[in-house]
Amino acid sequence: MKTVTGLFDSYEDASNAVNELEETGIPHSDISIVANNSGNWYDDDRSEVAEDSAGGAGIGAVVGGAGGLLTGLGIMAIPGVGPVVAAGWLAATAAGALAGAAVGGAAGGIIGALTDSGVSEGDAHVYAESVRRGGTLVTAKVDDELVASAEQILSQSRSVDLAERRRDYEAGGWTGFDPDAEAYTPDEIERDRDRDRDVNRI
Repeated sequence: MKTVTGLFDSYEDASNAVNELEETGIPHSDISIVANNSGNWYDDDRSEVAEDSAGGAGIGAVVGGAGGLLTGLGIMAIPGVGPVVAAGWLAATAAGALAGAAVGGAAGGIIGALTDSGVSEGDAHVYAESVRRGGTLVTAKVDDELVASAEQILSQSRSVDLAERRRDYEAGGWTGFDPDAEAYTPDEIERDRDRDRDVNRI
């Protein structure tokens, strides 16, 4: 199996990619989505994850429902990222890591879950920072025969170019994801999005 990952500025684009992955034959248990929720665009009163993600409560609500991954969305908090809407194995792994002292706390959570699945540490930092700044991360564990299809789905035109995003962050003085950083506010996320749109117009 190989881990393939895509980053999106829009939750809608990311959820479309999740649906395409499922239609390709990748089980929803092998797909994960983590989306920034600082603006409270998603409100799921049924999820216990928001109440005690660090204690491990409600992690089952994040693993994915029987009707597909997106039916199992739940809300949780990741230090340094802030509130997220999440489902799938990455969310459950990150939440489980947050609950265990042996993994080194929050950094061990999202960064550790990504690197343990085969994502390079450098890329994992950019993915985590991108979710902190309003993005949505889709990750899938894929059998070899489906890797090409999954990579094509996750590199579609509406996905983010990771190398370009890393350069943008580094140009602003960023050196790596900081789990102790304050979560981005909706205004800060919108400011970043406006700047990205302006840069892309040039």
